[in-house]
This record gives sequence, structure tokens and C-alpha cells, in this order.
Amino acid sequence: MIRPRPRRAMNQINVVPYIDVMLVLLVIFMVTAPFINPSQVELPSVAQSSQAPAAPLEVLVKADGSLLLRDRAAAGEGEAVAEVALAAAVRRLQAGRPERPVVISADKVVRYEAVMRVMDTLQRLGVPRVGLLVQPAEP
Repeated sequence: MIRPRPRRAMNQINVVPYIDVMLVLLVIFMVTAPFINPSQVELPSVAQSSQAPAAPLEVLVKADGSLLLRDRAAAGEGEAVAEVALAAAVRRLQAGRPERPVVISADKVVRYEAVMRVMDTLQRLGVPRVGLLVQPAEP
């Protein structure tokens, strides 16, 4: 008597339909490519700028949690301020120019919540432009 041979499972993928789909997509892209017009970007030149950007105020958050307020327009080290007196010091330095930006710079080891407290204080004060100062990575 002849014993039936067990059927083995087919373990290959038929890729012919995938190749057919890719060739159809390639033809579609080749036909539609000439109809796409790339947009032109007009970059601003230096002569178009109305005024130089204002030098921001910088709030330095040190590793021990102390704050240093520095005016980047004036040369100097800055002044140490307490967290409760930060709003008054920023208001004093922004007198006459309330749109002047304020950037926050922090040491690497400073906790995130300390930076957020300073940012919250500046936003409650009504500073319209608050940013974070970062240093580019060294190659």
C-alpha cells in the first residue's frame, strides 16, 4: 500500500503582485510630475529689515537655584535677584519697551520645575515674548 506523502507548507512569498503595483505607481508619478509647479520662496534681504531685533533680557537660573538678570544690550555681569523680586526687576528693565523679549537660560543640572517657575512668573507679568536660550551642540 502506498502511504500518502504529507504536504509541506509553502514558505515563500509571491512578490509579483507587489512589483506590479510598484510599476503602476511609478508610471503615475512619471506622468503627473511635469504638472507640479514648485513654489518659489522669497527670502528677506538685509535691506528689507526695518530695524534690528531688540537685545533681550536674560534670566540665568544657576545650579543652586539662584537667579541672575542680565541686560544683553548693556555690557555687564547682571544683577542677582530673588525669585519674588524677579517681576519687579524685569518690569524696571522693560520700562518704556514692554515688547522687549526675555530669554531664560539655565544650567544643565537645574530642575525643570525651577525653569517653569521663572517662565510662569514672566507670563503672569505679561511679558509677550518669553523664550528659552539654548547652546548649540558641539561637533
